[in-house]
Amino acid sequence: MVSIKDVAKLSGVSVTTVSRVMNNRGYIGKETRLKVEEAMKQLDYQPNQIARALLKNQSYVIGVIVPDLAHPLFSELINWIESYASERNYKLLICNSLQEKDKESNYISMLRQNRVDGIIMCSHTLEVDAYRSVGMPIVSFDRILSSSIPYVASDNYKGGEIATQHLIDQGCKNILHISGPLKYELLANRRNDAFQLTCMKQGIEWNYVEGAHVQSTFQDNWDFIEAEIAPLLEEYDGVFCSNDIMAYTLYVYAARKKIKVPDQLKIIGYDYHSFTRMLQYPILTTIKQPLDAIGKILCSSLIEQIENQNSDTQRNTILDVQLIKGETT
Repeated sequence: MVSIKDVAKLSGVSVTTVSRVMNNRGYIGKETRLKVEEAMKQLDYQPNQIARALLKNQSYVIGVIVPDLAHPLFSELINWIESYASERNYKLLICNSLQEKDKESNYISMLRQNRVDGIIMCSHTLEVDAYRSVGMPIVSFDRILSSSIPYVASDNYKGGEIATQHLIDQGCKNILHISGPLKYELLANRRNDAFQLTCMKQGIEWNYVEGAHVQSTFQDNWDFIEAEIAPLLEEYDGVFCSNDIMAYTLYVYAARKKIKVPDQLKIIGYDYHSFTRMLQYPILTTIKQPLDAIGKILCSSLIEQIENQNSDTQRNTILDVQLIKGETT
C-alpha cells in the first residue's frame, strides 16, 4: 500500500510538506505543490480519511436529514447544499426520515457515531431536547428546533400574504387555503397566518384545510382532494395551496370535472422547484423560494459553526420570496 512517505520520496520533499499540501495548511510554493500533487497522482495515493479525521478531530462530512428525498423541493435543495459543500471540501451523508420519529432518532445516532462534523436538519419529529443533546453544530431549514439552533428559511409570512393578495387582486371573494400540518413548529405554517389575516383585513370569506403533506404523491393528493376538497369547491373561487404538487393535482382534478381554471377557479401554489419549472401546461402561478440561496446559506452557516465553534455569530436567516405569475390565476 502506498504511504505518505512514498509520496514524499518521489516528490523530493519532506513528509511534513506533503501533509501540509494535503491539508492546505501553511504556505506552500506553487512548484512544490505541483510536485506533490503529481506524485500523489502517479502513485494513486489515497489519504486515510479515518486517520485524518481522528488526527484533526474533523471528518469533513456533513449529515443532512430530510423528510422525503423523493420530493422535488428537497432533492433540489440537497443539490445546492452539495454544490456549496463541495467547494469547501466537505462531503454529504444524506438520511431520509420519512417523517418517522424512530427513523429520525436512529439517523441522528448514526451520524454521531460516524463522527460527522455537523447536521443540516430538514426534518422535525422529535422533542427539543433531542436536538439540544446532539452535541455538534446544527442548522435547520424552515423549522424552529430550539432557540439555540439557527435556522434558514424563506419569508413564509410574506409568501402567504403575497399569494392571498394576488388571488384577491384577481377578483376572488371566497378563498380556501390547503395548508401543511399545523401541529409541527414549522415556519411554513406562517403562510396560513398570513392567509387568514390578509383575508380578514380585506373582508374576504375564507377557510383552510390541512392536507399539503411533504410525502404526498399525486395519487395521495388526488384522494385527499376527492374526499376533503371536492365537496367544498362550489363555495370557493380561489385556492391557495401550500405546495406546487398539490396545486397541480388540484388543477388536473378541476380540469377533469370541467371546472375552468382560472375563469371559475383560480389556483396558486408555493415553492417553484424543478417539478414546477418543468411544467409546460399549465404554467402554475406560484411563490418562488430561492432554493439556491437557501442551500448555500444552510451549508455556509453550518460550516461557520464547525470551523469557528467559539464564535457567537449564530443567527437566523430569512430570505425573500417572489410571485411567479402563471396561467392558473
